[in-house]
Amino acid sequence: MKNIMTPMQSAMPSATFLWRFKVILFLIWGFTCCKVGWDSVMRMDANLRDLFIYEAFLYYNPLLLVTMMVWLWGVNLWVFLQSSVSYPKIFGIDQNHLSHNEIWKCSTWMTIIVPTSMTTYLYLYSHGEVSLAASQPVLLYIVVAVVLIFPFDIFFLSSRFFFLRTLWRIAFPLQPITFPDFFVADILTSMAKVFSDLERSVCRMVNRQVATIAWLEADSVCGSHSIAIPMVLVLPYLWRLLQCLRQYSDTKEKTCLFNALKYSTAFPVIFLSALKYHVIPEQWTSLYRPLWLLSSVVNSLYSFYWDITRDWDLSGFSRIFKFNKPSVVSNMFYGQHWIYFWAIGSNFILRCSWTYKLSAHLRHNYLTVFTMTLLEMLRRFQWVFFRVENEWNKMTRSGIQLAEISSEDEKLLSSNIHDV
Repeated sequence: MKNIMTPMQSAMPSATFLWRFKVILFLIWGFTCCKVGWDSVMRMDANLRDLFIYEAFLYYNPLLLVTMMVWLWGVNLWVFLQSSVSYPKIFGIDQNHLSHNEIWKCSTWMTIIVPTSMTTYLYLYSHGEVSLAASQPVLLYIVVAVVLIFPFDIFFLSSRFFFLRTLWRIAFPLQPITFPDFFVADILTSMAKVFSDLERSVCRMVNRQVATIAWLEADSVCGSHSIAIPMVLVLPYLWRLLQCLRQYSDTKEKTCLFNALKYSTAFPVIFLSALKYHVIPEQWTSLYRPLWLLSSVVNSLYSFYWDITRDWDLSGFSRIFKFNKPSVVSNMFYGQHWIYFWAIGSNFILRCSWTYKLSAHLRHNYLTVFTMTLLEMLRRFQWVFFRVENEWNKMTRSGIQLAEISSEDEKLLSSNIHDV
């Protein structure tokens, strides 16, 4: 008797083949980018090579970090989908929101486009096509901006509109603060260095300094001593502080003022660091550097304390890693005590290293700063699980209480009707 395959069964091998074919193409593309990029760097004069890499890194590392953050957000959504945490209810979004698969599709395209543009920049620059090389990061930034604000119903319009509206509410907290408002604003504080590098990149593009050495002058408009660097670094913390003050105005809860104080402790870290370039060395060593170190310690410890006692509820893990269908991941994480120690310990270490990337006078160590920013994003990725779970626990507890109150009201109402 002949085996009769259903359409679904016959489609499975072709889907598997297509997936493998995509992976092979992706690996070939990755190898090609690495090979071309490395050869291009090696073609440069040894004396200029480091400056060449530094400049290329400046233009592309913000978008590379954003790409990584999108990948991690997809992982967050996947974990929440497996558990009983309803993130659409927490964020107040409809059923047309982006799924983790769609998030990963976006991040896959970003993973392809950004390194391709960077490789093209390196290749053209090393082969003497300076003007064409200079156009690569400019075109990439324009494309990203156009896709983000494109007003027509393609490229996930509703999700883009929700994101842009949230950014607007963060920058101008003139209305009651919602969970998505301060949640996204908290994530932006972890990306302060990304904002700073974006400002440096756009400054050089506007002033036509891409693929030139005009920016090497430290005191130039786009130089490393510019006052714009600390001003941009402080923006996410200023937005979050204003949100806390707005929340206090609405609720009169003193906790909001203590939260605002936490964000204000980032200001001296940023501005004292920037003073190194504007005071004499003796003043920096004897006065401002000790103050900077003290403010860094205060900020790190205060932020760590707030994460553990306020943003997180470490009696949790009842929802995040308790999957609806038990799996290797849930067995590895759910109910395991080492998770608590890991969460607290890693958060403390990364909170302490967090001040490094906020310090303008250390930004010349670009690979170290990039690594610190990368680690901060991983800390924030971990933070998301606890913060969202904590919010969901609050919602479900309040829902149970409301249900109990409603039940009591119904009993009273029925008893009154009966008496009448």
